[in-house]
Amino acid sequence: MEGNGPGAGQWTSTQAYALSVICLLLGVAVGYLMRGSAAPNSTATPTRTAAMEQPPAPTGAAQQPTVEQLRQMADTQAQPLLKELESDPKNSALLYQIGNMYYDAQQYPEAVKYYENSLKIDPKATDVRTDMATAYHLMGQSDRAIQEYDAVLKIDGKHANALFNEGMVKWQDKTDSKGAIASWKRLLEVHPDYAQRDRVEKLIAQAEQHLTIKPGSEAAK
Repeated sequence: MEGNGPGAGQWTSTQAYALSVICLLLGVAVGYLMRGSAAPNSTATPTRTAAMEQPPAPTGAAQQPTVEQLRQMADTQAQPLLKELESDPKNSALLYQIGNMYYDAQQYPEAVKYYENSLKIDPKATDVRTDMATAYHLMGQSDRAIQEYDAVLKIDGKHANALFNEGMVKWQDKTDSKGAIASWKRLLEVHPDYAQRDRVEKLIAQAEQHLTIKPGSEAAK
């Protein structure tokens, strides 16, 4: 980008703070799925969460940015890393980081592009593939999301976030309660000390209740 003003790649502290707040709000609003890098007991990268359930906006909350504004902010934030990528195009970690920036700005197709390029270099990067799967879910491509979660679990059958997320997608997108329960029970089996065990147990109980509801009944509607 050309020019010397904040809109041309240089951010003021106020703009940077505003973006961090927006990203935090988006993280809360987007929901319940777990980012690939948020594995239990992992200290390699910060925990990042994405989402499925959208709580009501707080009273008096600032107006949400438009898709175009989010895209512009992501482009600006990613600019230094894109410049670095020019001299190091095979840096899978850098590609993943750029993908995360677009993911956090809800630019999922763009995030997927960088995740895919990262995976071309390191196809066994399970965190990257988990995040890509979740991006596909958020793009409405649940079958592709499950396919990618399955690919993660073939490499690492204990990947906690892939198991958790696959259960959520099977349950909420595919109404596959049995499949969701199997994923979550597997999660608790391989991670008995899972930090959110209570939450997963509640999800299993809810999904099991759905199994007992007959199609066409009042409870099923």
